[in-house]
Amino acid sequence: MRGAGEPWTGDDRSHNDFCHARWRRLQNRSTTQADYREAWYDAQCGGCRFWVALRGEIGLDYGACTGPSSPFDGRVRFEHDGCECFAARGDGWFG
Repeated sequence: MRGAGEPWTGDDRSHNDFCHARWRRLQNRSTTQADYREAWYDAQCGGCRFWVALRGEIGLDYGACTGPSSPFDGRVRFEHDGCECFAARGDGWFG
C-alpha cells in the first residue's frame, strides 16, 4: 500500500487485470485474428524502437508509443500489438 503523496507504481494486481481486459479491446492487431499476418510476429510494439515501457508490474505488458508517424503516438499500447510504422530496435530487445 502506498502512502499519501507517494507516486502510483502500477503494482496492484486487481487494478492491472482490469486495465488489461479493458485495454486489450483497443488492440490494432491481435494474434487471435484470422487475418493476422506471419510477418507481424516480428513487428510487435514491444520490439519497436519507439515503444517505452510503463513502470511497475503493468509495464511488463504495456508501454507508450512515441513513434511520430504512428497513429498511436502518445497512447498506451500492449507489447504484442503493432502498426505499420514499426521500427526495429537496434539492440534486439523486446518488451
